[in-house]
Formats: sequence, structure tokens, C-alpha cells
Amino acid sequence: MFADRAKIFIKSGKGGDGHVSFRRELYVPNGGPDGGDGGKGGDIIFEIDDGLNTLTDFRQVRKYVARDGEQGGKKRCHGANASDLVIKVPEGTVIKDFETGKVIADMSGENRREIILKGGKGGLGNMNFATPTMQAPKYAQPGQAGQEIWVQLELKVIADVGLVGFPNVGKSTLLSRVSNAKPKIANYHFTTLDPHLGVVDLDGGAGFVMADIPGLIEGASQGVGLGHDFLRHIERTKVLIHVVDAASTEGRDPIADIKSINAELGAYNPELLKRPMVIAANKTDAIYVEDEDPVEKLKAEFEPEGIKVYPISAVSGKGVKELLYAVYALLQTVDRTPVIFEKEFDLSQVRPDFNLPYTIERDDSGVFVVEGPKIEKMLGYTNLESEKGFLFFQKFLKETGILGELEEAGIQEGDTVRMYGLEFDYYK
Repeated sequence: MFADRAKIFIKSGKGGDGHVSFRRELYVPNGGPDGGDGGKGGDIIFEIDDGLNTLTDFRQVRKYVARDGEQGGKKRCHGANASDLVIKVPEGTVIKDFETGKVIADMSGENRREIILKGGKGGLGNMNFATPTMQAPKYAQPGQAGQEIWVQLELKVIADVGLVGFPNVGKSTLLSRVSNAKPKIANYHFTTLDPHLGVVDLDGGAGFVMADIPGLIEGASQGVGLGHDFLRHIERTKVLIHVVDAASTEGRDPIADIKSINAELGAYNPELLKRPMVIAANKTDAIYVEDEDPVEKLKAEFEPEGIKVYPISAVSGKGVKELLYAVYALLQTVDRTPVIFEKEFDLSQVRPDFNLPYTIERDDSGVFVVEGPKIEKMLGYTNLESEKGFLFFQKFLKETGILGELEEAGIQEGDTVRMYGLEFDYYK
């Protein structure tokens, strides 16, 4: 089945750790620190691939993790930067934060390549921490952790004109007649599970892009059937063509069908009802009634509302040219700039560092005990006896939010804090 939604996990690369080493050469018994910096972690980049038109590939692979930067080396050698991970998507893919549903990026129009998550910075080697009072620093900075997030990919078809209508009213037949699209056509419901795009060429170099939006059903706006999957494709279109079976070959009432679909459009997004619309009264070659003409009934019902009705036969081509030129004229009255979904999610909320959990508890003696894997690792490489090491430790407590949470827990000046083997008194 056509895949226009996918949930995937993405993570940028961690920066390489800085290196701790000292210059050791003949006749230089006490060489200074020469540990190099770590390399930058790989970015996660999304890029449009014009050869793709579905998100099917993301059903097979759901995790995308960029490489980590290389660690620094001795003799001031800088670790290599990791290569970026480029994820190819079809044009029209909207990237959303899975938890909030907010838009991170819309891969449409001119936005063909965007860095979504940046790789962590490489850590500084110990050569950067030498001072007149600390000439042999025995610690280096770790590489910054990568960013990680679950995202929802949604493909929203980009077309000027959208064909809407119940299943089996002739939308696919119409699109195949007027454009280069070759959708599969058969006489049963829900034949079309994926939108098909076709370029409609008119005389004088005029034309537009038309999309066959899969058949809707009542309740689609509530997600019945494949409702939401189909309705999202209409959001970018500028003009809508309601295709109805004017001959009622399956016993459906074309007027009721149009009203039903408009109700679904309005329930999903009221703005859709403000788009210019026309009605393509299809299958007129199959009308065999002696009483009132169904096309005239459609005109009497909808043309007073400003919605023009065009009788056509998608099979024979009768009336199709008049419909296309009328639609093209409507397109000249609207802004043809593609609908681009604005960014809503601030990626700075995805902390690139210190994102591992920690706990703060107070024991029976009143000591505040802070524990967590990131804290344990930090204490392992930080020389708290040096001024720079202690300043780095203070910055760590502030940036992780530990200091803020200690204050919320009621810590007072002079209270004791314990972190594994380290104990210190708290002072602002």
C-alpha cells in the first residue's frame, strides 16, 4: 500500500572526546600537554530526491543514527569529523516532532536540503587547559552528545488542482486522459490508494499540475477508513474539482455526494471550503433518463453558490477541454505560490548534551545525594583540584539543571551534596 506517513528515530553523532597525553621525546623529559581535540559528530540532514514519491522505504528502516566524531590523538592530532547522514525524502514531506505534532521542517519548494539535527562538538584535548599554574592538566573535555528525537514524516502531495470525489466516479480516468499520469483503473472501490500527479498541458504553453486524491468516504475527517491519510493531500491544492457520477450508475445521488464531501473537507480543515471549486459531472454518456436532466439539477443546486458545473465524459473526452480551461482561468485568480507549512518546533529544545537522567534524593542525615550515569562519567575525567576543572564542574551542574533542581528541593547554603565519591558544601 502507498505509504504517506512514517515514524522514525533520528540521532546525530556524538563529538569525539578530547585526548590526554604529554609530549615525550628524547632530550625533552618534561614535555607539555599535547592531547588533541575530538572531531565533530555527523549531522542528520534531510534532502529531497525527485525520484521518490512515497515514504515506503521508512517502513523497512526506522532508525537513522549518524556516526560519532573521532577521538583526539597525541601530538596535538585533531580527531576526524564524522560524515553526515543524508536521508532522502520525496518533495512534499513534512517532518514533525512525534510527541507534539509540531512542524520541524517542510521539504517543499526551495527547501530541498536542511540540517535537522547537528552533530555534537568535539571535546578539547588537555593541551587547551594548560595555564601558568597548571602546566600539566590531566583531564580533557568529552565530546558533546548528539541530539536525538522521534519524528513523524508526512507526505503531502504538491499540486495546483485536486480531484476529489467518492470512489469509482472516474477521477483516475479523467487524470489519465488529460495528463501523462498512468494510474491503475478498475471498476471497484478504493482502487486508488495513492495520489497520482499529472501535468496538464494546454495550448500556448499553459498548464498546471493535477492530483487524483484517493476516494473519500463519509466519516473521513474522523479518520474512518483511510480518511486522514487522504485528506492531508488536499491541503496544498489551490483549486478543487468535485468529480461526481452524474449518471448515478451505482445508484448514488451526485448532489448528496458533493454535500457529503464538502462536509468532510470542512470538518478536517475549514479553510479547504474557501478554495475555488468546480463540479465535473462525469459519465454523461451513460445518462439515460427521460425526465429531469441530472446535470441541470446539479447546476440549479450549486451554481447559485458560485460553483460552476461542467458536464463531461472522461471516457470519450466530451466536455473535458472546457473543464480544463475553466480550471486554468480559476488558477489565475489565486496565488500559485506553493503552500509551505511554517516551522513550529524549536530544535533547541532537543538538548545536545547532558540528556541522560539523574536523581536527586535527600538521605536520613540531610545530605543531598545526586546520581546518574552522566554525572559518574563527568567525575571520572574532571580534575576538581584544578581551577579550570572546578569551573567546568560548576558549569556542568548549572547546564544540566541540577543546581536548579537542588534549589527546588529546598537546599540551603552550607548543606552537603554527595555525588558518588565526591562531597561538597553548597554555596551560591
